[in-house]
Amino acid sequence: MSIEETISQMAREAKQAARAAASMPTEVKNRVLIRVADELRRQIKIIQQENEKDLTAGREKGLSAAMIDRLTLSDRVIDSMIDGLREVAALIDPVGEISEMNKQPSGIMVGRMRIPLGVIAMIYESRPNVTIDAAALCLKAGNAVILRGGSEAIHSNLALAKILQDALAAEGAPAAIIQVIPTTDRQAVNALLTQEACIDLIIPRGGEGLIRFVAENSRIPVLKHYKGVCHAFVDYNADFEMAAAIILNSKAQRPGVCNALETMLVHREVAPIFLPFVGKRLAEAGVTLRGCSETMALWPETQAADDTDWDREYLELILAVKVVADIDEAMDHIAAHGSQHTETIVTESYANAQRFIREVDSSSVMINASTRFADGGQYGLGAEIGISTTKLHAYGPMGLKELTTKKFIVYGSGQIRE
Repeated sequence: MSIEETISQMAREAKQAARAAASMPTEVKNRVLIRVADELRRQIKIIQQENEKDLTAGREKGLSAAMIDRLTLSDRVIDSMIDGLREVAALIDPVGEISEMNKQPSGIMVGRMRIPLGVIAMIYESRPNVTIDAAALCLKAGNAVILRGGSEAIHSNLALAKILQDALAAEGAPAAIIQVIPTTDRQAVNALLTQEACIDLIIPRGGEGLIRFVAENSRIPVLKHYKGVCHAFVDYNADFEMAAAIILNSKAQRPGVCNALETMLVHREVAPIFLPFVGKRLAEAGVTLRGCSETMALWPETQAADDTDWDREYLELILAVKVVADIDEAMDHIAAHGSQHTETIVTESYANAQRFIREVDSSSVMINASTRFADGGQYGLGAEIGISTTKLHAYGPMGLKELTTKKFIVYGSGQIRE
């Protein structure tokens, strides 16, 4: 079959299998997840042998050390995958949950029932552990899923796919509930994005280029976030020790992730004292500052920022810094340059904290906390499939409930509409 025919058949099989996934009892879903966890442990050498094929090919292609690190299925990474599967199995199953039941004047009872989305297609890069994470969440939420990992991880992903499908088969469930596209040809992605008759949602996870390509070429709704340009506003009455700790953690703990801090906004009233105070600590952590003219005057080690710096997701130890007149200018800057990912304010003012929470339009808005907390696990979701900065139908970290929707249910006793 051609690539287009292969993808079309996979989509049709997923749509059919989605009915079985939607009605699968919780205990069966959990047994599948635990079985996969056990098999990852038992087959760790086989998985790592297949992973080594990808690593060898990646080194030959000249992949960066960071890419090789993301690609590697070390013992530690596999342990984390196993732990994640057990965590998802322990989560409360959202499917079938009934809420908002109310009796209407006609006598009917109207409520909402949580149901799976249907068929989800996930397109992602590099990390083969995403294959397990995404499959586990989609299955627990009652969805069928088609996974398209990066070409650099094809051997690893196919090895993991076999374990997933064997676990489904062992429980008498259709293997097509979880499918991995078996080709590295880029045409497979184009073909996948045209399967609107069978696929309900596309979730791309990776660099901005991949996400923009998917969003621009898909006939299917896309949940996305292009980048994480996260801000911290240090207010006029901020506790300096707290603010410095939050800035350092947000920027330097793990700079290459989407919830890392990219821009610090400092109230003009405290900038003369705070900028030298935090600048020394940032320099000790290896962070380079790119700032406005006021910042450069107050902390001479600052490099000059240009207009592009305010929109940039550095993903490295570089921080843009701007001195602002007040909270209004800070919020105006965030509205103009933010990516609706995560914003935080450091303040002792209850009024300003409440204004910031209400008025800043972002999927996560924080008071006196590090932006690094913008994560499904940290929010108590148990796990996440990604972060959405679009508002339909999820906003922020996506856990189990974000992989479901609600339908109306009506209980009657013979009522007819007059």
